[in-house]
Amino acid sequence: MTEDADAEARRLDRAHVFHSWLAQRDLELPIVAGGEGSTVWDHAGNRMLDFSSQLVNVNIGHQHPAVVAAIQEQAAQLTTIGPPTANLTRGRAAERIVAKAPAGFRKVFFTNGGADANENAIRMARLHTGRDTVLSTYRSYHGNTGAAIVATGDWRRAPNQYARGHVHFFGPYLYRSEFWATTPEQESERALHHLRRVIQAEGPQTIAAILIESIPGTAGILLPPPGYLAGVRAIADEYGIVLIFDEVMAGFGRTGRWFAFEREDAVPDLITFAKGVNSGYVPVGGVLISEPIAATFDDRVFPGGLTYSGHPLAAASIVAALDAMESEGIVDHARHIGESAIGPGLRALAETHPLIGEVRGEGVFWAMELVADRATREPVGPDVIARLKGELTSRGLVPFAAENRIHVVPPCVVTEDEVARAMAIYDEALTSVESAL
Repeated sequence: MTEDADAEARRLDRAHVFHSWLAQRDLELPIVAGGEGSTVWDHAGNRMLDFSSQLVNVNIGHQHPAVVAAIQEQAAQLTTIGPPTANLTRGRAAERIVAKAPAGFRKVFFTNGGADANENAIRMARLHTGRDTVLSTYRSYHGNTGAAIVATGDWRRAPNQYARGHVHFFGPYLYRSEFWATTPEQESERALHHLRRVIQAEGPQTIAAILIESIPGTAGILLPPPGYLAGVRAIADEYGIVLIFDEVMAGFGRTGRWFAFEREDAVPDLITFAKGVNSGYVPVGGVLISEPIAATFDDRVFPGGLTYSGHPLAAASIVAALDAMESEGIVDHARHIGESAIGPGLRALAETHPLIGEVRGEGVFWAMELVADRATREPVGPDVIARLKGELTSRGLVPFAAENRIHVVPPCVVTEDEVARAMAIYDEALTSVESAL
């Protein structure tokens, strides 16, 4: 393929494709024709390091041969079948997922992605408790469907307020503490007190669920301080509230663990997942259901379903992806590369670049928070982020930007050499932007 194919791709995209979260006029989007591991390229062969994992989902890397082969083999056998059937591949996928979950989980409800996983988890919690209200944090993203977008805390919920019964609260974020905290312990204690007061003010008897990301991703890769997740679990137990952990972005290797909540002794009642479970090779998501909630529907119809729930191509990709991640030690590698390369590399950048206010993360799940002034922690404006994105892209790196942050989120299979190249690119791009400012 040649530059002519790139031109044709751009022409067709501009003419006919309507893109999410973007104003449509004059879009100049990167062209991706192929990929392997942590690298993508256009039709002309220009290669780029993918340190976005696209939308933080290509955990196993691009075009893993075992996953591609599993999809091809399943397509040759049976391309699709409806949910009201028993299918061996679907059953194996559910078995693999349950095997990674904590004790007490026995069922998986498959969805088409993360948003409808959260939709159905909310539905299960409401039916299980007979209550209506769902609590979620302001700094969060749970998807772009009815209840999921209203559960989301950021700006995107405002034009989409069509679902009932949602209340927001502040989660922990020590760098910009809402609680005047100066230590992680203070932040955890005060954030938990705030949550308890919100529950009491709303009326515990009205609250069906607390829905939180184990580690908020799009909102800034906000690692909860010690004791916070366990504290939320204890509060949920005290008031008979279902606890839902959204692991859509953080799950299946991203943090160097199978699930992000494993960093703390806190087990939820429902776990939502998507993205990393099969690295997005085929659209899929789901809800891991604890035994008490699953039993609610033993003799009661669950009023929900999707045409493509447990699609066999998606199921085959899950089986292959999880087996490969297990046999190749990919989750352990993600933890190691975060500890030995990404974390030290970002902290070294923070020492030399005044634009970086804080770096935080684990595994292959990191963020650089950029500030105009380290003393006041004033965030940089969108013009600075746009310029930095341009500098990174021109140097051969696919960035992930959100508000005043650059998220460093390569595939779990990224190598130390690739991390070193990326750190050099971040260094050059930051230097260029700082000199212009």
